[in-house]
Amino acid sequence: MLTAFLAALAALSASAQAQWTVVNLHPAGATRSYAVGVSGGQQVGRVDFGTTTTYPSAWNGSAASWVNLLPAGAAPSPYLGAFGVGGGQQVGICVVGGLQRASLWSGTAASWVDLSPSGTTESQGYGAGDGYQVGTTIVGIVRHASLWSGTAASWVDLSPEGTGGSDAYGVGGGQQVGFVQVSSGETHAALWTGTAASWVDLNPEGWTSSTAWNVDGGQQVGRVGSGVSHASLWNGTAASWVDLSPAGSSNSIASGVSGGWQVGVARVGGIERASLWRGTAASWVDLGAFLPQGFTSSVAIGIWTDAIFIYISGAGYNSVTGHEEALLWVHAAPGACCQGGTCSLVSQNTGCASGQFQGPGTSCGVAGNPTMCCRANFDGVNGLQVADIFAFLGAWFADDSRADFTGDGHLSVSDIFYFLNEWFAGC
Repeated sequence: MLTAFLAALAALSASAQAQWTVVNLHPAGATRSYAVGVSGGQQVGRVDFGTTTTYPSAWNGSAASWVNLLPAGAAPSPYLGAFGVGGGQQVGICVVGGLQRASLWSGTAASWVDLSPSGTTESQGYGAGDGYQVGTTIVGIVRHASLWSGTAASWVDLSPEGTGGSDAYGVGGGQQVGFVQVSSGETHAALWTGTAASWVDLNPEGWTSSTAWNVDGGQQVGRVGSGVSHASLWNGTAASWVDLSPAGSSNSIASGVSGGWQVGVARVGGIERASLWRGTAASWVDLGAFLPQGFTSSVAIGIWTDAIFIYISGAGYNSVTGHEEALLWVHAAPGACCQGGTCSLVSQNTGCASGQFQGPGTSCGVAGNPTMCCRANFDGVNGLQVADIFAFLGAWFADDSRADFTGDGHLSVSDIFYFLNEWFAGC
């Protein structure tokens, strides 16, 4: 699947610019803005007016849709913002009475909920998903990775016993990620499943420091390294670590993941470039290449896909205005194009004029086991094998409609000959 995806990207390079839409979310009059999280058509982040006035913010796909989430009684401090979004909820930080408070909203400033547990000093909210929120609670002077389900009273302390401190940044699919400070004083990327005792150390062998920033579909993303960072991908264990750093990069971080896609930033040629990956360093796409004229650097922070479109939140430096401005990249998710028994991944209907587009989010299968466009791979495993003939015959004798290879609505001996012709032709 990845090989086909990369081939499709190369074939489509001439029209790639037109396939990406970049929306500038920067509100009128703002001096700086960032879109940090994205989910379900909504974006969250922070907007500055001047050097000391920052507002937690939400958008619905345009600069004009900007919503100031600052609740009554909170100060517009430079320390606050909305950093996570999911299921119509936003989570972040507000400053109330001079103290940082983990904050939950449902689309308006008036909906604000203070998540700070009783007896704690300060707290911060960073991620939201599946009705849960994650962040950090400061107990005394020690940071504790934290999990909530909508109220301060629901607080769960995720900090493992005997460690020096911890933060949680992302939540999804029953998993939470962040870091834990181990006995050496270094931070190790951490994975939890709802309790402190469930902690898994994701720090790969040979590295002293790491952090996990987000999680989706059993994948975790973040960075490893001190000083120079490497964008990183895990699948639940330290041993599963994948270095996403693209060739030629001097520094990189992966901060968002959705549907098998990862986003972040890579420094290439001395420039910060918003980045997109599909599981390997070689799959890297420079999202900065699709920015409007005048933008000189960029960062991608969050990603969400509904399998039809890919939405990426972040920011870029606009040399015309002299401001860092919140951005939203939008792209139709690629899908499988069948041209006979040949399958390739293309953007929606692009480059599939002589074939059959199977829909956004569909895949070809993996090398050695084509599935989408290879009907003769009847059992869907191990590519074309004699076993496929027996699987087909079993379906044919069982009057299974999948054996209707002629497409005439009923099974006959002709279907057997059609199947055998495709099996011998290969794919």
